[in-house]
Amino acid sequence: MSLLDLTIKELQEKLSNKEITVTELTQACFDRIEETDGQVNAFLTLNKEAALEQAKQLDEEGIDADQFLLFGMPIGIKDNIMTKDLKTTCASEFLSNFEDPLYDATVITKLKNANAINIGKLNMDEFAMGSSTENSAYKKTTNPWNKDYVPGGSSGGSAAAVAAGQVPFALGSDTGGSVRQPASYCGVVGMKPTYGRVSRFGLVAFASSLDQVGPLTRTVEDNARILEVISGVDEMDPTSANIDVPNFREALTGDIKGLKVAVPKEYLQEGVDEEVANKINQAIDTLKELGAEVDEVSLPHSKYAIATYYMLASSEASANLARFDGIRYGKRAENADNLIELYKQSRSEGFGDEVKRRIMLGTFALSSGYYDAYYKKAQQVRCLITEDFEKVFESYDVIVGPTSPTTAFKIGEQIDDPLTMYANDILTIPVNLAGVPAISIPCGFHSDNNMPIGLQIIGKHFDESNVYRVAHAYEQQTEHHKQKPAIGGVN
Repeated sequence: MSLLDLTIKELQEKLSNKEITVTELTQACFDRIEETDGQVNAFLTLNKEAALEQAKQLDEEGIDADQFLLFGMPIGIKDNIMTKDLKTTCASEFLSNFEDPLYDATVITKLKNANAINIGKLNMDEFAMGSSTENSAYKKTTNPWNKDYVPGGSSGGSAAAVAAGQVPFALGSDTGGSVRQPASYCGVVGMKPTYGRVSRFGLVAFASSLDQVGPLTRTVEDNARILEVISGVDEMDPTSANIDVPNFREALTGDIKGLKVAVPKEYLQEGVDEEVANKINQAIDTLKELGAEVDEVSLPHSKYAIATYYMLASSEASANLARFDGIRYGKRAENADNLIELYKQSRSEGFGDEVKRRIMLGTFALSSGYYDAYYKKAQQVRCLITEDFEKVFESYDVIVGPTSPTTAFKIGEQIDDPLTMYANDILTIPVNLAGVPAISIPCGFHSDNNMPIGLQIIGKHFDESNVYRVAHAYEQQTEHHKQKPAIGGVN
């Protein structure tokens, strides 16, 4: 069995028993990347020299798994998370020369303190805007289950790297489903924590009221372990919550008897692939067999989620991306005659089509005469969507349904149809608007294309423990997470 078939707990046991070294594990990741990344295209930048040097130091120090939950564990980082002295591009031409960031994101600092090893930076949709990782300025990441298909997005590189066994786990960011949807498409586990659970300091902002860093892993236990490490209040992020971080692993008992599970009727209606719906219903039956109480409920305002999200997210993006002006850092046009031309040319040359589309939409929504009609109205609908969740959670512990209405689609199939592309996030977006936690776990495969299907489990604010409890109980009753993709042979 390959080292990269093992869970974090199993790897740390081998390190403790001196069956392997951190250097051997780290080198195994680089070997797998060399073997598979020509097909997967998950990594934009490798951190090989520094990673192997860190591994050597950790071997000399020896493992202390009781103190460091991620001691010696290799990790991939989505390329919109700041890494000191390691190129950070957001998969954009605008930041192609951003070679040496001056600081680490808080989540990176926490991983370093836990003695995890940064293997490199992972591909994504430019500035996290997209659902397929086809909007990257550098390469198109493929799905390890079938390289003709997209891995999802915007954290497609993170999901594909984990599925292909290039790294045991990775960090992504989730603004409207960008951790959960690629996790579903690639057959891995992806968690979007409660807004405020994890610091956003050092995450290059797309939509500040929606963005959240989350882990992608092969098992629920691994995922819980990582969230423990990266969570917590941060003085550098005023939106981070001063709430104690529980031991999420303590929730992984396998016991969900009496837990109340809600299934929104809107999540299994027209537009959801028939076989996806069947697999979700089978997963619900499994939860019932485990003793959960399941009822159908309604989230009536979820049908407005896509319109609400793209109005708000684009508005925040137009403000956040105003800093990219060609003056202070990033791409700078060479032949501009004046300041205004410099702005125009630098942004025209540096940004891709999807980023430009969202900046224009957001600027329009925030402009005089349209603010009340569009942006303010979208904020009012966001409140209604949040109230829908709060009402259901008065009586239920978790909400379950599909992560995505379909399995992964073929590369190039939707890239010229932005409205269809946006619809892929219809089931994940409401979670971000409400700020609640949600996880995607594998629940089967589609018979037509043998591509993975994801089950989404949504929880109350700061109740990731119950989300993990249900996800782990289901995972232990099934074999879906043990299936291996065509590329990499690890899942």
